Amino acid sequence: MVISDGPGNQQEGESIQSRIAELAPWFQNIHLPDGSQTSPDTYLGDFPSYKWLEFSNSIPVNLDGWTALEIGCNAGFYSIELAKRGAQVTGIDINPHYLTQAEWASRQFNLENHVTLKQMQVYDLAHIDDKFDIVLFMGVFYHLRYPLLAMDIVAQKVQRNLIFQTAMLPGEDIVNNIYDLGLYQRDTLCASGWPKMAFVEHMFSGDPTNWWIPNRAGVEAILRSSGMRIIERAGVETYLCEPDPDRPSCVSTWNSCELFAATGQRV
Repeated sequence: MVISDGPGNQQEGESIQSRIAELAPWFQNIHLPDGSQTSPDTYLGDFPSYKWLEFSNSIPVNLDGWTALEIGCNAGFYSIELAKRGAQVTGIDINPHYLTQAEWASRQFNLENHVTLKQMQVYDLAHIDDKFDIVLFMGVFYHLRYPLLAMDIVAQKVQRNLIFQTAMLPGEDIVNNIYDLGLYQRDTLCASGWPKMAFVEHMFSGDPTNWWIPNRAGVEAILRSSGMRIIERAGVETYLCEPDPDRPSCVSTWNSCELFAATGQRV
């Protein structure tokens, strides 16, 4: 494994370019310390740098003493950025190829002691006791067959802040919060601003794992229902949240037995 000591050595630079090619394909374009980029020609542009710029100001610049969790870390872009700020980061992903990329990329920044990588499903988090000061749950929700179960699990792991992002349906409408409806008041559920998610039976954007796309009202209702208080919209599809002690999730109170059953935990 090649570790660069800086941009001044041409032979090292050539080795880095060779390693980038060996680790292809890359989904994330990471700007390495020597000036190299892992995927400068991705169809998404300079992704995820532009996404990071949307919400990075919502995260403290100094994360010394903080623990962080990135769910679906891919090649480790966000994990590296959090580690740069001093956090001890755990990055999880189901894809071993991405984890290999993330391990190599973190070494280029000399951050391997600040980034721990694990091959895990988001649902596996139900079986660990750790909580994290900051959790990034970005670009994963709509890929999940069981998204609300995942959201309930993730919410239990947030100590301070959650950064949540998902693909969303067009529209900003939100039906005023309605506590209850009668059995025959179902027309209200069809309103454009009622919380809902579109289900994708086959493929969306060529990806068979794109299962659900919620509307804005749906995203915000799910976050609240999972025990999160929305602090701000930190981007077009991104939310900064914190645990809401005044409105905990039902799965941490009266409905905990359902979460335990779904995750194979003992009551």
